[in-house]
Amino acid sequence: MKKILLLGSGELGKEFVISAKRLGCHVIACDSYAGAPAMQVADALEVFNMLDETALRAAIARHQPDLIVPEIEAIRTEVLLEVEKEGFEVIPSARAANLTMNRDRIRDVAVGLGVRTAKFSYADSAADLLARAKDIGFPVVIKPVMSSSGKGQSVAKTAADVQASWDFACAGMRGDRQKLIVEEFIHFEFEITLLTVRQRKGPTLFCAPIGHVQERGDYQYSWQPQSMTPEHLKAAQDMAQKVTTDLGGAGLFGVEFFVTKDEVIFSELSPRPHDTGMCTLVSQNLSEFDLHARAILGLPIPRIDGVEGASAVVLADHEGTNPSYTGLQAALSEPDVDVRIFGKPSTRPFRRMAVALARGPNALQRAREAAAKIKVV
Repeated sequence: MKKILLLGSGELGKEFVISAKRLGCHVIACDSYAGAPAMQVADALEVFNMLDETALRAAIARHQPDLIVPEIEAIRTEVLLEVEKEGFEVIPSARAANLTMNRDRIRDVAVGLGVRTAKFSYADSAADLLARAKDIGFPVVIKPVMSSSGKGQSVAKTAADVQASWDFACAGMRGDRQKLIVEEFIHFEFEITLLTVRQRKGPTLFCAPIGHVQERGDYQYSWQPQSMTPEHLKAAQDMAQKVTTDLGGAGLFGVEFFVTKDEVIFSELSPRPHDTGMCTLVSQNLSEFDLHARAILGLPIPRIDGVEGASAVVLADHEGTNPSYTGLQAALSEPDVDVRIFGKPSTRPFRRMAVALARGPNALQRAREAAAKIKVV
């Protein structure tokens, strides 16, 4: 039985714990607050700030895990680099966790590998941000180098928007690096997440591309497969393999791309299951969480089969605790529709609390209709 220390216990972590438990693992779920979703299904839990070097080291020393599996970006990754040298295994690697925690570092890696990205620059003050934005040309996308789920991301259409974007990004950033990335606004036809699986033994595998739509920098609904030309799909797979090979290790990566009429452009990468991949809970024979678990445990993945599937988020609209849900009976009365309530103990406006899933014809429409029936009260 492998002992896994899961760093971050949100909804993605919860589904991963379920997949890992099915394969006989012992999981300790860690997060900064009690009652986090993954803690509800794990064998043990730890509550501490993972940016606290002392607390993170103590948890690793106390549990002596076989595998350290980051689920969030806000981790003191310098500790992971050090404990990896001491013999602990970090998934997919400490270097991958360290680089991808910060958008500037992973973007620099991509550029160094010759991967096509949007034009971008960095800024550490509002004045610097304005100058960089003018150099790139408005409109520009502005976001913290360290955040998650789109927090702190905005579009500045003119110079008059820059100060508000700076303030919004600083309020949404995680960690202790007050640094922003500003990039050209890509007029894309659609965005995709290409789930990329690096195995311990065997070739790198790709799931069918996942299309998704974001609002306020956070995904609202996703669907699989996203139709695209064979040439564009091959370009995305080649870039994903190039970057994930450089990062190394085993596990599932969520690699995001913009797709225009003429090209595919690398956007971001997460070395773990991706929120847009929630649709794989119904669209694939092995969900992204199953794939991540198999890959890190060195278990075989004979094939990845898929059908049309989609996910749509259910958001809170108020501050509160101990939420309840209405509309489940109506949502679940539709065939081939399922719901996952994450079990978060508190709410705030726009916080993701659940997801509706649908498979088969018109999956996206049915998932969105089901999500609209559910209310967080």
